[in-house]
Amino acid sequence: MALFSGNYNYVRDGANQALNRLVAFLEAQGCTVRVYSPTSDTPAFEPAGTLVSLPSFAIPGRGEYRVALGLPDRLKQDIQAFAPDIIHLSAPDPAAHATKKLARRLGVPVVASIHTRFETYFEYYGLGFVRPAIEVLLRRFYAGLDEVFVTSAGFGETMRAAGIISGQPAVWSRGVDKLRFNPVRRSPEWRWSLRIADDEPVIGFVGRLVLEKGLDMVAAAAAELKRRGVRHRLLVVGDGPARAHFQALVPDAIFTGFLDGTNLARAYASFDMLLNPSTTETFGNINLEAMASGIPVVAARAGGNESLVSDGATGALVTPGDVAGYADALGGYCSDAGRRAAHGKAGLAAAQAYDWDVINGAVLARYQAVVAAGAA
Repeated sequence: MALFSGNYNYVRDGANQALNRLVAFLEAQGCTVRVYSPTSDTPAFEPAGTLVSLPSFAIPGRGEYRVALGLPDRLKQDIQAFAPDIIHLSAPDPAAHATKKLARRLGVPVVASIHTRFETYFEYYGLGFVRPAIEVLLRRFYAGLDEVFVTSAGFGETMRAAGIISGQPAVWSRGVDKLRFNPVRRSPEWRWSLRIADDEPVIGFVGRLVLEKGLDMVAAAAAELKRRGVRHRLLVVGDGPARAHFQALVPDAIFTGFLDGTNLARAYASFDMLLNPSTTETFGNINLEAMASGIPVVAARAGGNESLVSDGATGALVTPGDVAGYADALGGYCSDAGRRAAHGKAGLAAAQAYDWDVINGAVLARYQAVVAAGAA
């Protein structure tokens, strides 16, 4: 298989880690995978598969991300020599558009996966006027493919309703490492080191600190809790270009910076609840990691959050932009430890169903069906 990614390992995020897990699984099943992506001299982690660098340029104002350019002749020849049975496109960039055309010329089945609400990002940076044009480009990109993968059935319906895709997409969900993310990681000692009292409710936020993650809504909810006199601490795990902006909005919050591995798992389990107001998530890996850690999730009623969080059972879903609604949900958990524990226990039970090997095995089975249909 040939996989095309806009960011395979030069920045660590949920989408590229899912792609790396998929490639590692495919190789463990005896598949050969060649990955084409922009690269960096300082990658965030080691890649799975054979990584081939695509020519790219840094996005102005967001230099940590890169856009892959078109497909040079040398890479077209590289693909033809590799002779993949199937091509998977995971970002609608110029290189992927060129690869889609090449695949059709070579008679190779081509599929794509949607990992984020890319078309909505521009609104967070005062560029909302370009969204209609971006949606036109996305419709063209996803048209005529042999398969489109989405992270949940609900998100697929959202994309169909927006006219971005047509037909019934396949679901490529996400799993969670339950050995890493689990309640036994909770550490009173770590909380004490951050000067958090045992009886002080901790609201956790995890993610790259970029505007599209809903940072302004986190700040507004925290300010409303403070105005109401609700005792709490906001604990922020992550880093990114909007950190200074965010810190100015929540001066009382604790910022740990980027955490990974068992340190990240310890942080999740040491929260008392997770706040995720992002409306751009197509699945919400952080929701699942929080559930596996035994804590309730307060999330926006949007995107992939609705496929994971059961309102009133494993957490609370709030209308996007409803500051009072977020404060109500968070304040309820802050004041009721028993409710926190019950919803955290229910989330832990629900998380057990999300197994990476089963999920990626379903993707492999779909690849095989697409290849067989093309051969027929």
